[in-house]
Amino acid sequence: MKTRQELRVPTVNSERIQNRINKLSTFTDPDKPWSRTAFSERHLAARGWLADEMCLMGMAVDIDAGGNLIGRLPGLLDQLPTLASGSHSDTVPAGGRFDGAAGVIVALEAASALRDAGHKLRHPFEVIDFLAEEPNKYGLSCVGSRAMAGELTAAQLSYKAADGTTLAEGIALMGGDPKKLGSPVRVRGGIKAFLELHIEQGRVLENAGDDVGVVTAIVGITRIAFEVLGRPDHAGTTPMGMRKDAMVAASAMIVGFERRALEESPAMVATVGKLEVGPNASNVVPGQVDFTLEIRSSSSEQLQRFASWAQWYATTIASERNLDVVSSIIGKSEPIEMDPTVQIAFCDAAASHKFRYRSMPSGAGHDAAHVALFAPSGMVFIPCLDGRSHCPEEFASADQLARGAQTLLGAILILDDNHK
Repeated sequence: MKTRQELRVPTVNSERIQNRINKLSTFTDPDKPWSRTAFSERHLAARGWLADEMCLMGMAVDIDAGGNLIGRLPGLLDQLPTLASGSHSDTVPAGGRFDGAAGVIVALEAASALRDAGHKLRHPFEVIDFLAEEPNKYGLSCVGSRAMAGELTAAQLSYKAADGTTLAEGIALMGGDPKKLGSPVRVRGGIKAFLELHIEQGRVLENAGDDVGVVTAIVGITRIAFEVLGRPDHAGTTPMGMRKDAMVAASAMIVGFERRALEESPAMVATVGKLEVGPNASNVVPGQVDFTLEIRSSSSEQLQRFASWAQWYATTIASERNLDVVSSIIGKSEPIEMDPTVQIAFCDAAASHKFRYRSMPSGAGHDAAHVALFAPSGMVFIPCLDGRSHCPEEFASADQLARGAQTLLGAILILDDNHK
């Protein structure tokens, strides 16, 4: 006797996926594609379009207290825990069209394919666009998924952007309710499984000729903000030995971070990708430098050890140069393993379509890592051209997207049949 999914397996529509990717890509700063940073007017407009698409699918649309946009299809047994899929629609400045966006569009395509086939899941199904997965003007990433897990603290909600607004105000702007945050937005047991599709952001799948990657674990990430405080002076009249050059001190710190990370690689990476210099004039000795150090590792102990060392090292450099430095941890997520049952569902779904697949860890952070704190979570990767990401050259083909979408939909159907 054939199983329920063998009788009727919904099929994704590659052209529809591509059309929606292209439409979402139009919500960008025209002089800096693709830029749709969190909390911006472009981001709000894109979410308005996404909400409309969800409504056209017959989904009930809502924005939760954490500012996450959610479309919901009822299930045949609507009291069962929810199956959910999604990612994020925001981008880094001058980023790509697929990072995050592909996961949201593919989740929406799963709902579309179910509707086309007249197939109603036993479980309710949600498409989620998480708020602010990327670093943004408030300095905290994965804002929406942190809110779901109850990880947002009062201190984080008070983080200020350069425009003077707080993260709490930013969440309210996006439709959330920061007054309700502090405890988890979603309770444990309410989501049966969360599945996220994402481009790999690396070259492993492309080089191997594989169709999809089943993620086994996601690295932990720690971000530390440093303020190096020297003294601004005239560049022509201040002798070298009398300077308190914040830029030189910051440079020494950054070189030291790199040296130490090289000693610990390949298990971890350390990056300084954001730096602001004051007063930022060619004829003035820099008086202040603010920068962010990001550390990534699959080991919690290694993250903690490197973070403590980095703060000590920065203090040592500042002391040697008669400057001050202030440091604070502004973001932290622990390494986390993906749920074995969800991994098996992805593998079985890929195998059923004869897709080439492999199991692999993720060196990038994702919303799925925070959802995994309260619900079984898994991820599937698709190849991206030359491993490029967070840049305009980021690309995944229509066929690659379709294979990933069919794998994700197949896993949803498998998990739906396992309804106990």
